[in-house]
Amino acid sequence: MPDVILFNKPYGVITQFSDHALHPTLSNHIDAPGFYPAGRLDTDSEGLLLLTNDGKLQAHIADPRHKLPKTYWVQVEGNPSDEALAALRRGVDLGDFTTLPALAERLAPPDIWPRTPPIRVRKFIPDSWIALTIREGKNRQVRRMTAKVGLPTLRLIRMQVGDWTLEGIAPGAWRQLSVDLPPTAAPRNPRKPMRP
Repeated sequence: MPDVILFNKPYGVITQFSDHALHPTLSNHIDAPGFYPAGRLDTDSEGLLLLTNDGKLQAHIADPRHKLPKTYWVQVEGNPSDEALAALRRGVDLGDFTTLPALAERLAPPDIWPRTPPIRVRKFIPDSWIALTIREGKNRQVRRMTAKVGLPTLRLIRMQVGDWTLEGIAPGAWRQLSVDLPPTAAPRNPRKPMRP
């Protein structure tokens, strides 16, 4: 039976075990020989990173053909208009590809951990949160999507992949689970506030 690690990746941690000259890596947080990341999460993004000790499960999670839903809480500059949310829901033309339709909704400011370093704050420009669920995972896709509809991303937290969630896992901490089958369930309600 394969195992999976659910890791709450802090901001600034690079998704690799080998040493890096500028950033802390997974080896600074996880001591689990034989586990490897299933997918990636950008250095300046936070939240759920999956690792597994099973090659087939790793391929299933990372392969875009399986289109596991990924839910993000996104702090953006500005207030999302109905038109911006509708564009995210339809799919956004990013030039090199058009995204699949996404689930997108306004999100009350969640009760979560502070980021280190904190986001930049502009005195006269408001910020807000949206919950965004996509079934792709192309390079910097969420940031590109929000920018395209006029909502630059300030903070990006992945909350869920398939039916695995970040719930109850503090930043820099991880939980190991045994799994039977790859996840297929729809995301839980992304509006539920959470503090690990």
